[in-house]
Amino acid sequence: MVNSKPYRIKTITEGHRLFGFPKPHHPLISIIDCQDLIGDSEITSVIFDFYTVMMKRGCDKLRYGQQKYDFDEGLMAFVAPGQVLCGEPNGAPSTLQGWMLFIHPDFLWNTSLAKKIRQYEYFGYAVNEALFLSEKEETTINGLIENIKQEYNSTIDKFSQDVIIAQLELLFTYAHRFYERQFITRKITNSKLLTRLDDVLTDYFNHEDLILKGLPTVQYIAGVLNVSTKYLSSLLKQLTGQTTQQHIHNKLIEKAKEKLSTTDLSVSEIAYDLGFEHSQSFSKLFKTKTNQSPLEFRQAFN
Repeated sequence: MVNSKPYRIKTITEGHRLFGFPKPHHPLISIIDCQDLIGDSEITSVIFDFYTVMMKRGCDKLRYGQQKYDFDEGLMAFVAPGQVLCGEPNGAPSTLQGWMLFIHPDFLWNTSLAKKIRQYEYFGYAVNEALFLSEKEETTINGLIENIKQEYNSTIDKFSQDVIIAQLELLFTYAHRFYERQFITRKITNSKLLTRLDDVLTDYFNHEDLILKGLPTVQYIAGVLNVSTKYLSSLLKQLTGQTTQQHIHNKLIEKAKEKLSTTDLSVSEIAYDLGFEHSQSFSKLFKTKTNQSPLEFRQAFN
């Protein structure tokens, strides 16, 4: 029986195990060859808790968010953490070729990409076409992937992360250029509910008077989206396997990690800035979600 509920893959190591690959060389970044993909034919819908960049050939249509993501002619796709990717119930096609790049958000913290990566529109649900590439463009992208693969397969030293981050920034910049070329005469698809939800949460947690407003409630989010709380929660549960409250907490933790890794604010100050009355409540939620205390997370970058 095919499992219709999205299967959540929390770590890159777990993804390797599910797809039939050995343990990754690095727990926070990895590249796999699609022709060696095994997978589980009963799993047709997945959610990655990390960024995924795909270069594929011979792939059927996938459902990305609420829309079809057509690989019939396109080559590349970009999926942000928490987004839903659905395929056909017959498993991966035998002719599938290409690669998948996995990047855990924690690999980016305290780097130039920590804030910048969300600015790339192709990581959003509003883009529902694969990126088309010329032969020359494909060679450029594949060259960057080989550089990243070579670096993380080498002995890790204090320069390794900087070198990989530089390659990733170049990869994303090229992708941005190629998408601009692709959509120069087209209008990008209107955002759907999942995009609107992400925008609402991002705006809320970036607002200066968050201290006075406090944490957003499910009722507030549903009101802004002009849907009932019951409808919103049911739809999100069906699409992502998570409730509205879980989406709120995910965005909160994302903002907290950004502040912990890019500012000198104390944990109490960060908790206050994020709308918590008591820093203990913030620390408890952070540890529940990340298995680390806020201080442990910050110290990992010192």
